[in-house]
Amino acid sequence: MNNPIRKILINIDGTEQSIVAAQYAICLARLCSAELSACYIVNIKALNELVRTGIFLKEEQEENERELETDADNYLRYVHELGMAKGISIIKIRGMGSPNQEIAKLIRERSIDLLVISELSRIGSRRDEFYDENERAMRSSPCSVLVVKNAEYVTHLYESLV
Repeated sequence: MNNPIRKILINIDGTEQSIVAAQYAICLARLCSAELSACYIVNIKALNELVRTGIFLKEEQEENERELETDADNYLRYVHELGMAKGISIIKIRGMGSPNQEIAKLIRERSIDLLVISELSRIGSRRDEFYDENERAMRSSPCSVLVVKNAEYVTHLYESLV
């Protein structure tokens, strides 16, 4: 039987949980000899909504967009360093747009076998569920999805990887 997991995509969203998920994806990529890509999608949709509702001015949107792009690059660089420390090369992808749509597009374009995401946030209401990008990415993913939990275990697993 061929390895069913040849290409893995990890979604980095600037949270500590997504870094833990990246550590797990690094371990999994090593175990499966899989190609690992990490994406950070700058949520332009949310910024546009803030301008539309008058919370941000157009100039503030542009400034925040530049700051988010810098954050994305910093997080992707950090995840790449985590991978290199364990002998895993990571393809870095920074995108812009609606995260769930961009992630689904990347999965199709790159023939990804497994999407790895961090633990879903606690949903306070049904309305909140519609705004959780990991939830939306999980539901719209055209491939299997792995939700990473138990940060303490994952950190131990990553640190013990030689």
